[in-house]
Amino acid sequence: MATTAPTKPPALGRSVRADLSTAELYEDAIRQGEGMVAADGPLVVRTGEHTGRSPQDKFIVDEPSSRDAIWWGPVNRPISEARYARLRSRLVEYLADKDLYSQDCLIGAAPAHRRSLRVYTETAWASIFARNLFRNPDPGQEAAAAADFTIICVPSFQADPETEGTRTGTAILVHLGRMEVLIVGTEYAGEIKKSAFTVMNYLMPDEGVLPMHSAINVGKDGDAAVFFGLSGTGKTTLSADPLRSLIGDDEHGWGDDLTFNFEGGCYAKTIRLSPMYEPDIFATTRRFGTILENVDLDPRTRELDLDSERITENTRGAYPLEFIGNADPTGIAGKPGAVVFLTADAFGVLPPISRLTREQAAYHFISGYTAKLAGTEIGVKEPTATFSACFGAPFMPRHPGVYAAMLVERLERDDVPVWLINTGWTGGPYGTGDRMNIGHTRSMVRAALDGALDDTPTRIDPTFRVAVPLAVPEVPARFLDPRQTWADKDAYDAAASRLVAMFHANFEAYVVGVDPAIAAAGPRPA
Repeated sequence: MATTAPTKPPALGRSVRADLSTAELYEDAIRQGEGMVAADGPLVVRTGEHTGRSPQDKFIVDEPSSRDAIWWGPVNRPISEARYARLRSRLVEYLADKDLYSQDCLIGAAPAHRRSLRVYTETAWASIFARNLFRNPDPGQEAAAAADFTIICVPSFQADPETEGTRTGTAILVHLGRMEVLIVGTEYAGEIKKSAFTVMNYLMPDEGVLPMHSAINVGKDGDAAVFFGLSGTGKTTLSADPLRSLIGDDEHGWGDDLTFNFEGGCYAKTIRLSPMYEPDIFATTRRFGTILENVDLDPRTRELDLDSERITENTRGAYPLEFIGNADPTGIAGKPGAVVFLTADAFGVLPPISRLTREQAAYHFISGYTAKLAGTEIGVKEPTATFSACFGAPFMPRHPGVYAAMLVERLERDDVPVWLINTGWTGGPYGTGDRMNIGHTRSMVRAALDGALDDTPTRIDPTFRVAVPLAVPEVPARFLDPRQTWADKDAYDAAASRLVAMFHANFEAYVVGVDPAIAAAGPRPA
C-alpha cells in the first residue's frame, strides 16, 4: 500500500523527504538502484572510489567564534569563510532541482549535554545510516524547530580546488560558528559520523565533559569500563561482551558523575567477522535495517562473503545499538571502574597486557600509538605505525593537552586503573608474526576488569617500563612476554628500539607545556 511521506519546506533542494522510516527508505534505495538486499535482510551498498575516510580533505572554517580554541595544523586545516561561502553557494544552487532526504536526530544520551542534529543526504541509504548511527527522538517527541547543528552530505557534488581552496573535489568542511558541516565528493558514510563527533569534541569540554573516542560497557555490578582506540584496534569487538552490557562502541562523554554515549548505533568493521568470537556483531549482518558498506556478496543468491576484501579491507556495518542483545538502551553509565587503551602494534613488540602508572597513562594517551589498518583511510594498503593524539586526533579540534588534562584529572579523582592492551601482532611484525588471538585478548580484558589481576605479580618490561602480569587466567604464560614469542631475539630488540625512537620523535611535539614526569614516562631502550 502506498504511503505519503512527510515533507518539509525545501530549505535545500527541490523537495525533502523527511524522517522516513527504515522500511520506506529501503524501498527508495532499491527503486533508485542504490544497493541490494542481501539474503538475510541487510542493505548492501557500494561507496565508489572512497572506501574509507579522507582526512586530508577535511577542513575547519577559520572564523572568529572558534578560531582561538582550535589546534591548527596538519589535522585541523583552516579554510577561509569566503571560500566556504563560495562552495556553499554553489552547492545550494546545485541542489535546487534535486530531491533530498533528511533525518532529525539527537546526539548525546545525557539530556544535559544533548544536541539536536539534522542530516540531509542525497541517497536513501545514507538516510538509514543517519537513523542507525544517531539517536532517534522518542515516539511522539517532536523534533526541535531548528537543529543545533546540520550536516549536508552530497557525494555527487565536487568542490573546486582552484577557487575554493580544497585539495581535491572531495571536501569535508566544518563551520563551528554556523554549526554546519558540508560533505561533498565522497559516498563513504563514515564522514557523516565523524563530522558529528568533531562538533561534539569541540563543544563538550566547555560543559565539563571529556569527549572520548572510545567504547564503554558495564558489568553486572554496575562497573563501567572505557575502551580507547582507533579503528581496527578492537573497540567494537571487545566492548560487545555477552557478559557485560554495552553502552556504545565508539563515541562517549565522561562528565563529573557519569559517562554517556553520543550515538544510537554502531559502525563496525565486518571483514572476517567470526560467529564464534564476535557473535553479536556477526548477527547484525543478518538483519533487516543494517547497512553494509562494500561487503562482497553472491550476485545471484545474495549470500554475504564477509571474508572477501575484493572491494576493500574496510568493510563496514552500520546498525542500531538495539541490534546488540545486551545493549543498554539508556546509553548512560556511572563513572568508570577501569580504562583500557587498545593498540594494534604492527611491530609485534608491545606486551599483550600491561598496567600503566598515572604518568604513563597520560604519555600513552597523548601519544595514541597504534597501526593504521588497511582500508581505514585512502591509500593505506597495509598496517603502518602511526600516532594519533587522544586515540582520535582527526576528530579532536582542540589541543590534545586539553583532553589529556581532563583525562588525568578524572583518573586521579576517581582512582581509575589504566591498562594497555596490544591487539596487534606477536611472534614478529606484520607479515611475519601472527595477529593476537582474540580469545586470549578477551580473557585478558575480562581478568583486568574483574579484578582477577589485582594481586597478580608483575614484571617491569625493560623497554616499555610497564607492569606486565606474570599470569592471566586462560592465557598461556609464554604469550605475556613478547620477546619470548620471537624466534630471533636480536630482531625483537632491534624492532623494539625502532618503536622507542618513534615514540620519542612523536612526543617532541608535546613536550612544551607537559609535566616533565609525563614526558619521562615513555619507553626507553633496554
